[in-house]
Amino acid sequence: MAFLLVVAGAVQANDQKSAFGALDSVSAEAAKVKLAGWLKEVGKSDPATVAKLDAIWKENHRSVLDRVADSFALGDPVAAQLISEARDPLAPAPIVLPAVFKNEKASSFYRANLALIYARALINRRVYEEALTTLKTFSPDQVVDPAAFLFHRAVCEHAMQQKPEASKTITRLLEEGAAISPDRYKTVATLMLLDMHTWKDKDLGDIARKMDNIERRLDIARGGPETQRQQREVLNRLDELIKKLENQDKKKKKDGPPKDGKPGEGE
Repeated sequence: MAFLLVVAGAVQANDQKSAFGALDSVSAEAAKVKLAGWLKEVGKSDPATVAKLDAIWKENHRSVLDRVADSFALGDPVAAQLISEARDPLAPAPIVLPAVFKNEKASSFYRANLALIYARALINRRVYEEALTTLKTFSPDQVVDPAAFLFHRAVCEHAMQQKPEASKTITRLLEEGAAISPDRYKTVATLMLLDMHTWKDKDLGDIARKMDNIERRLDIARGGPETQRQQREVLNRLDELIKKLENQDKKKKKDGPPKDGKPGEGE
């Protein structure tokens, strides 16, 4: 882990330093207080609901974000439905941002954390487009787990080959979120950063990544105009590579063997 972080530091040494300060996560106790206040706002502070909330927050083996998800589902049927649909592998992938995230009448605490929970569930199904759109609506300092917010956003950007954006998000995770990020986030984020450092435009690796993305989109029933555009782009790049190789072969045959009897360049 230490080695990966040192190498990643060298990779991103020329990147612009973050202008933000360190991010802080919200403790379980503080999150529960916020959830109790939210339940009261939405008129769900009856004894039965409060007892269920207490039971949720006694499950200390579970993450704060998972318990926030259950608390939202406890107090709001819209949240419960969104979370359920996002987690359902058989449900169709969403194509628009749910209206609840744009509803400014609802508290920012509710909307931002529900967005993270929703996006995380979509990412588990490889529905990166809508997950990223959802996360972009908010910022990491609005949620109980900023490290999870940055990590999942980086996963989307990396998967969609948005190299500058992913590098920036990972830098924020490794710098601002260093104190609160679990090692698994740091390790995977560093590996993504190192992977992107090897990317080159229009080579076979680039084509392979694009083909993987096309396959992913087809798996989630996204065979529309955007997928077709990406398919044409892959075919065009393959044609360019084939023509380049053909031209190189023609040039070698035209030039003939080297006069000194040694293998020619590239042989």
